[in-house]
Amino acid sequence: MMLPGYYEFCCRVTIAAGHDALERIPELLAGRGAENPMIVTDKGVAGAGLVDIVSDALRDSVDVSFVADNVPPDSDLKIVNELAAVYREKACDSIIAVGGGSVMDTAKGINIVVSENASDLMEFSGIGALKRPLKPLIAVPTTAGTGSEVTQVAVIKDHEKHLKMAFGSYFLLPDVAVLDPRMTLTMPPAVTAMTGMDAMSHAVEAYYGLQKNPLSDTHALEALGLLYRNLPVVIERPDDRDARLAMAVGACLAGIAFSNSMVGMVHNLGHATGSVCGVPHGLCMAVLLPYGLEYNMHKRRDVIGEILLPLAGEAAYRDTPGEERAEKVISLIREMNSRLHELTGGRHARCLREVVDRDGAPMVPREVLPEIAKAALLDGASVYNPEEADFEDNLMVLETAWEGNPLDRAKVKKG
Repeated sequence: MMLPGYYEFCCRVTIAAGHDALERIPELLAGRGAENPMIVTDKGVAGAGLVDIVSDALRDSVDVSFVADNVPPDSDLKIVNELAAVYREKACDSIIAVGGGSVMDTAKGINIVVSENASDLMEFSGIGALKRPLKPLIAVPTTAGTGSEVTQVAVIKDHEKHLKMAFGSYFLLPDVAVLDPRMTLTMPPAVTAMTGMDAMSHAVEAYYGLQKNPLSDTHALEALGLLYRNLPVVIERPDDRDARLAMAVGACLAGIAFSNSMVGMVHNLGHATGSVCGVPHGLCMAVLLPYGLEYNMHKRRDVIGEILLPLAGEAAYRDTPGEERAEKVISLIREMNSRLHELTGGRHARCLREVVDRDGAPMVPREVLPEIAKAALLDGASVYNPEEADFEDNLMVLETAWEGNPLDRAKVKKG
């Protein structure tokens, strides 16, 4: 292995994982001098009874002053500022975030405002604006996908101005991530599929991106093995708590990996597709993942080929000629998407033209692909992709992903 001349790796998050991990929260709070937390969640999570499970785990030891369950699907600047005011009113001293990516981002935003004794989150937008530790934050993910419980970023939307603002700092890392399979048992099959593939995309892009390093590689490879083996299992057997825990750990490892080595084209195009068409992020990741691999093949063939080991095992890796391993990796990921398509009754899309809304209407009309390709040029994820992509490259990849055909790698502009 050729080691990079210099790299940095950071994960300051304490990870509590296990079938009874929630019951450790009181001790984890006490160790940080906190006893009066605010629970931040959304109505879907609360309605599924997951907050009740957390509250039951705390009841004998911690008095929860307030449960805020009004977090929207897309984190909202107004809600962040409102809940920060409630936090102060209730004299809270910590936050427990129970939910997916939007809940985690909202909790991080609230934590900025209350810790800095500010009135508006916007004072701290950008990277590096925070200069000191924040209040204790415990993250309890209810999906196995985003990895937000171990990331140092938050994305908050100003819905009035139609802008998404990024916040980044090591101080945004939660103090603790609690991985308990009880939190993901109620996920529907289609959501399980897309969030699982979201985690897969984190691990894959972390492994072949420009900022990869030995420590991020280790996390990414272990994540890939756990996710690939257990994703179909949790859809076929939703109550399998061991497989659910494996998925939660895999998503967490993938989150640590991409927080340190970043992501690339798949997220670049996926962010743009989600922004223009409103497609769920995980579904964008699932559809675009094989195309990002194909596009970067000429610069990362050997590295992509190494991914075959955690996906297929030692025997398959050994028996596959080195020059064929990268293609085999892409084939396995496409096969995974096809299997998820079957297991979810067709709700998991294999290509962009199969992405539909609840009424069955197409969400990505072919005529909007140029708009997506243009929007992708403004997304920062492209910085860490092995090959530079211009508008024509983006459009070519999107059109191929819309049709569902393999990418013609001979058409890739090689920089």
